[in-house]
Amino acid sequence: MRLDHVALATRDVTEPLATLVGHLGGTVLSGGEWIGFRPMQVFLGNDTGGMKVELLEPWDVDRNDFLERFLQRHGAGPHHLTFKVDDLPAAIHRISAAGLTPVGVDLTLPEWREAFLLPRDAHGTVIQLADSNLATGLPLDEYRAATTNGVIGTPTWWPDPPVRAPDRARLRCVVLRVRDGSAARRFFGDLLGGSPTAPATEDAFELEWPGGGRLSFEVVPDAAPGIERLELDGNPADLEIAGTRFVVSGAES
Repeated sequence: MRLDHVALATRDVTEPLATLVGHLGGTVLSGGEWIGFRPMQVFLGNDTGGMKVELLEPWDVDRNDFLERFLQRHGAGPHHLTFKVDDLPAAIHRISAAGLTPVGVDLTLPEWREAFLLPRDAHGTVIQLADSNLATGLPLDEYRAATTNGVIGTPTWWPDPPVRAPDRARLRCVVLRVRDGSAARRFFGDLLGGSPTAPATEDAFELEWPGGGRLSFEVVPDAAPGIERLELDGNPADLEIAGTRFVVSGAES
């Protein structure tokens, strides 16, 4: 299992895409159209590593309005975390045995099978679990392929981004606030396979996955749980992109 990307909901990808590419030096990897939404993915990093950000825009909402309803309720902002697994039915069995209830299970298309955990079971954020018979590789592999072969997926519905900034910021981690640190470590570590990067403290810990995906956790018992911000290396200023805070790594929250 590996952390594949963080997804951000927005009504229009134009401005977020321009900032991710033109200011942070991101590389567009892929995109497409699905019932209810149009996704596209941008890699924030370079040959030494980084993480993927997915932008989600409403599309064909008459047939599926889940993203439209999210935006009406919450506005633009973090929507979910996606974990790629080798065997989705086995992952669903393991998660169900832990007393959690996957929803939205769809095993019909071998190109993309998925299931979800709701925020009440996943410490304040939606978790998507997916497998595919298409060998896309790790995010860094996708980045290297995109720099050589271009973007994957059709149609190319998003606007042309600006010239990519020469200095490429690296997405170091996604920061989540959780109420119960021990329970969060069991969920994201034991169940979802994250490995600690350093010894945990009473109020903070960090986990990483193969391929460079990393989550950092702040334990705040009386705070609303969920994705709090994204931390960057190599960017001199804090930003808001698609309703989400992007901050300099190590800066005060």
